Amino acid sequence: MEVRDVYVQNRRLWVRRHEKGGKLQEMPCHHTLEHYLDDYVEAGGLRDQPRGPLFRTIARGTGRLSERPLPQGSAYAMIQRRAAVAGIDTAVCCHTFRATGITAYLKNGGTLEKAALMANHSSTRTTQLYDRRGDDVSLDEVERILI
Repeated sequence: MEVRDVYVQNRRLWVRRHEKGGKLQEMPCHHTLEHYLDDYVEAGGLRDQPRGPLFRTIARGTGRLSERPLPQGSAYAMIQRRAAVAGIDTAVCCHTFRATGITAYLKNGGTLEKAALMANHSSTRTTQLYDRRGDDVSLDEVERILI
């Protein structure tokens, strides 16, 4: 993503995501994401660099953002470090966030069709692969077994 892929529309912050196959998706930000992205862009001094990468590496020894985009492998490593610090023992990757977001949306009354639209899935069957609501039910049912 470039800095310009975070923009204001109708007084709300939106993001433009570039996906596989050249697909673009534009969505309004959740209010929490809006706050974090706005703070990040401001603190990083990125507003005057609209064509620059949004997520960047840290320049060695400076503690400041560099001009280089954050590589996918570095983002993955950062997720692994944060998960370890948080005491999360299960495997975590970028798709974990997608599954968590879809599941939270559906648990809060969202529809599968809208979840598919937000996830940019062409089929709700794909979205169902990320739905983890059944995991809680399965655990509750297993705990009914008394040995």
